[in-house]
Amino acid sequence: IDLDLILENVKDLNLLAGEGTCQMEHRPGGARLRQAEPLSLTLYQNGIVMGDGALQPYEHPATQQCLQDLMDGYFPSELQMHYPDGI
Repeated sequence: IDLDLILENVKDLNLLAGEGTCQMEHRPGGARLRQAEPLSLTLYQNGIVMGDGALQPYEHPATQQCLQDLMDGYFPSELQMHYPDGI
């Protein structure tokens, strides 16, 4: 696991997802600007935590796939159903 590569790719993915930009939210009687809520990723010695989820050990196949996606420069495939436009 190349944590430096993961961190570099996460920064790039954040920019692609529009980090720091606002989106127009239409509401009855008007609209307002809002920033998308980020999804946190915390790297620990023994695993990762995404958002408010539980610790996912590095040995777990789903965690390995997630980290491989990040090392390859892609959004984690496990998040595609929840965030089809990326996050």
